[in-house]
This record gives sequence, structure tokens and C-alpha cells, in this order.
Amino acid sequence: ALTTETERKIRMVQLRTVSKREKILFPVVLLLLVALLLPDAAPLLGMFCFGNLMRESGVVERLSDTVQNGLINIVTIFLGLSVGAKLVADKFLQPQTLGILLLGVIAFGIGTAAGVLMAKLLNLCSKNKINPLIGSAGVSAVP
Repeated sequence: ALTTETERKIRMVQLRTVSKREKILFPVVLLLLVALLLPDAAPLLGMFCFGNLMRESGVVERLSDTVQNGLINIVTIFLGLSVGAKLVADKFLQPQTLGILLLGVIAFGIGTAAGVLMAKLLNLCSKNKINPLIGSAGVSAVP
């Protein structure tokens, strides 16, 4: 409802090719900056950077393929089972918990709409058009 069909069909061009050196240095520099500025977030972002480094380096191709496909599915299943096993209905189905879930759904919706609208705003003042669906795609990356 926020975009037209022509906006959704916008084909974006890649501005430049990213070199292999940049792809390898990005996770390393990012992790160093995060460890210095936000040390509490370093373990979580460290795993993200490690996976990115494995994929981009190309040195551990089999391990990278396993982590991206089979292992992530197994870990997701075990995480869901372990959280679900600890979940008790009388502790979970409380007004406060349901309110937090409702706020999360509302925030997700607002974030998605804001991303789409920001891309539309950028299209008004930019010569390189941006597909507004890109703005909504970033919401899935926010935990």
C-alpha cells in the first residue's frame, strides 16, 4: 500500500565493485571498532563477523557451506526446542509479556513503513533511484 508497482520495479545499479581486500577487511575493522566502543556487543557481532570472514575469504569453503546451510538449521531447531521447553504458560501469558510482544509487532511495522517512506523520500532528491523495498528489508536484520 505504500509503494506503486513502478516503484517496486526500480532496478538499482551497483555503484562500484567491492574488492576482495575490502570484503575481508570489513569484518575485522568492524569487530575492532565494536570491541572498543561497545564491548558488551562484541561477542554477538563477533560471530557475525566470523561468519562473514569465513564466507569472503574462501579458505574454508566446506566449513562455510556447512555453517550457512545445515548447521544453522540444526542450531535454530535446538534453540527453539530449548526455549520452548523452558516456557511455562502461566509465566508467559501475562499482560506484561503480551504487551511487550504487541509493542514489538508495532515497532516492526513502523520500522518497515519508515524504511519504505525514507527510500521514497530519497528518490525525490536523488538522481539514482532506490527501490523502496530495500528500505523494508533492513528491518529483518534488527533483533
